[in-house]
Amino acid sequence: MRAHALALLLLLSPSTLPGTAQTPAPAEHHPTFDTTADAALAAMRARAEELNIGGVAVVAYFEGETIQSWSSKMLVVGRYKDDPKAGDKGSNLLAVVYSKAAEMADTHKNSGSQTRPSMTGEVGWQGGLIERGRSGYVIAAFSGGKSEDDLKVSEAGLAKLKAGL
Repeated sequence: MRAHALALLLLLSPSTLPGTAQTPAPAEHHPTFDTTADAALAAMRARAEELNIGGVAVVAYFEGETIQSWSSKMLVVGRYKDDPKAGDKGSNLLAVVYSKAAEMADTHKNSGSQTRPSMTGEVGWQGGLIERGRSGYVIAAFSGGKSEDDLKVSEAGLAKLKAGL
């Protein structure tokens, strides 16, 4: 009997009656991450090609001050690694660019800012940029050229991300 009474009470609670439930306010409309990310990656590709460098571009977006999840996209511009040669163990540019992005997600500072010692898994190299957007943080990072060129490529991507997010 008590179970039936509880079920009836829940069924008739104000939140289940038509027109009485609270409707959340609509979220602010902005372009989808994918559309904005594609524009940012295209800008980064164009800038890398202007500078005659190849490598890996990553863009990401996350909400809040402490990262819990993010949306990201990656694009290879010509190459994603440098094969080992005599006296050089090679470079995994994909790993480096994600290391830059991970460092920024934690510090909220551009990669290689040296605001704290690099942690295991981080390279501490410049080439990634982060800024607060309208509703979260946007990240653009590139790896494959000299640090100053990586930054130029990242600037092109960050400009598109800031405009869209």
